Formats: sequence, C-alpha cells, structure tokens
Amino acid sequence: MSESQVSQAEHAKPAAGPDVLEVAPGTRHEKLEGWIPDLATDDEVRSALEKAFDYRGDVTITRRDGSKIEGYIFDRRSGATLANSVVRIFRKDSDEKVSIQYSDIAALAFSGRDTAAGKSWEAWVRKYWEKKQKGERNIAIDPENLG
Repeated sequence: MSESQVSQAEHAKPAAGPDVLEVAPGTRHEKLEGWIPDLATDDEVRSALEKAFDYRGDVTITRRDGSKIEGYIFDRRSGATLANSVVRIFRKDSDEKVSIQYSDIAALAFSGRDTAAGKSWEAWVRKYWEKKQKGERNIAIDPENLG
C-alpha cells in the first residue's frame, strides 16, 4: 500500500452494520387532541392542515360561511395559493367525501380523539402474553370501542 492509501484507509469511516442501518430514530408524537390552531397567515393554514392530515382522529372545519364539517382528513393537495389547495375529508357520520379549498377554511379544531396516541403494537402483544401466562385460552384482544 502506498502512503496515501494508508492515510485514506486510516481516515475512512467504518461501514455501518446492518443493525445500525435498520434502526431509524423515533418521532415525537405531538398532542393535538383539543387543539384549535390560529389560522391568521397562509403558512399557519398550511401547517395546521398538514398536522390535521397526519392526525388519527376527527377534526372540525368551520367554513367562512359558518357551516361546519366534522370528519377524518384523508387527503390534501397543496397548490401555489390557498385557493388552489384542497383538503378532502370523510364526514364523521357518513361515507360522503367532501373537498374544501384551504381559502374557504375559517377555523380548524382537532375535535376527535386521537386514536394513535399512546397506543402501540408492543402494548397489544404485552396484554396477549399476560393473558397467556395466566393460562387463559382462546385469547382475543379486541380493539377498543372508539364510538
């Protein structure tokens, strides 16, 4: 090996092993349930609707005409302006899908329970194994009633 190759080898970073590559940092879950964001600027509207899209509960949108729609946001399309941006929502008590322009939104409230808060696969598995260790048979861990 030449002197420059030895120098390069000494300063090279070690290759990451598969265990290091498979571990991704966790995300901090923001508590949004009950939050009513300010929507004074275009950036605040866009930011609040991005959070609403990631939220795993119902939101209530108040339109500029005063009408309210409560439901689950399942899609959003961000355009150059608020008038060109649209949020799509499943109404809470029907299968109806409603599209609302960002510019038509006067207020937003995170009104429904966040079904993802504090829940995890690990908690479900832990409950299963606790029941199994107690000798229970035909174990079924049913989901919590959200209604």
